[in-house]
Amino acid sequence: MFLQGIILRAVGGFYDVRTADGKTYRCRARGRLKKVKMGLLAGDRVRFSVTAGAEGVVEEIYPRQTLLFRPPVANVEQVMLVGALQDPPLSLQLLDRLLVLAASRRLHPLICFNKADLPHAREDIAELLAIYKAAGYTVFVTSAKTGLGIGELRAALCGRISVLAGPSGAGKSSLINRIQPGLSLKVGGISEKSKRGRHTTRHVELLSLDCGGFVADTPGFSQLELLEIKSRELSAYFPEFAAFAAQCRFHSCLHAGEPDCAVSEAVARQEIAASRYEHYLLFLQETREQERSF
Repeated sequence: MFLQGIILRAVGGFYDVRTADGKTYRCRARGRLKKVKMGLLAGDRVRFSVTAGAEGVVEEIYPRQTLLFRPPVANVEQVMLVGALQDPPLSLQLLDRLLVLAASRRLHPLICFNKADLPHAREDIAELLAIYKAAGYTVFVTSAKTGLGIGELRAALCGRISVLAGPSGAGKSSLINRIQPGLSLKVGGISEKSKRGRHTTRHVELLSLDCGGFVADTPGFSQLELLEIKSRELSAYFPEFAAFAAQCRFHSCLHAGEPDCAVSEAVARQEIAASRYEHYLLFLQETREQERSF
C-alpha cells in the first residue's frame, strides 16, 4: 500500500511521516534517495510504502517549492520573525536583515513583537508599528505570558508551513507552546551576563497545528550573511522603496547618494523610516564588498 505524507522530522536515518488523516509512520528511505540534494528533510512531501503496522519506506520525494539550508527544511511558505520588545534588547538591524533574507528566499515575512507584557514595552510599540506597517509588513504584538495577540498569530499560521526565526530568548518556543497547547517545548532563559537567550532547539522538527498548518521548530537561521544577494537587487527587498524608486532620475539608481534620488528624498521627508534606510545602506556596502571579493 502506498501513501503520501509530509516528513515531520529526520533523525538517525529514520523519517517520521504524517499523512493527511493525522497518522504518523516511522520510515526508512530507498537507497536511491540518498542522491537527493541535502537528503530527505523535514517539510519534504513524499510517497511511501507501508511495510508493517506504522512503519514504511519512502519511495519518492515530490518537487520542493522552497529549500532552506540553515536551518535545513523544505517547502516552508512563510517566516515569522520574532523579536522581544525587551530581554533581550530588540535589534532592528537584525530584524531588517532577516526580512531581506526571507524575501530573497521567496518566503512571505510576518513580524511578531513579543513580550509586550514587560514594563515599558508598550512605549516602543507605536513607533515600531508605524515603521513596519508603513513598509507593508504584517505585524503582530504578542505576549506568550498573558496570551495577548496569540489568536491572531495562530490564525496567520493555520494551513501553511511556517518557520519562526529571531534571536535566542525572544520567546519563539513559548509562543509555539501558547499557539498549540500540549507541545511543552523546552524554553530557555536569558543569560544575566550576556543578556542573550540560551538556545533550546537542537534539530529541525515540524510541529502539527490543530488548524491544519505546521510550524518548523528549528535552531534558527545561522547563515545571516547576504551572500547570494546582488547590490542591484537589494532595494527590491525593501518594499517601501518601490513607489519612490520609479521616480529616481537614473534607472540604475542604488539610492546611495545619486542626484535626484527619490528614495533618499523620501527619507528626508520622513516618508521612509531613517532606520530602515540606514540598514539598507549598511547592507548595500556589505553586498558591494562581497562582489569585489569575487
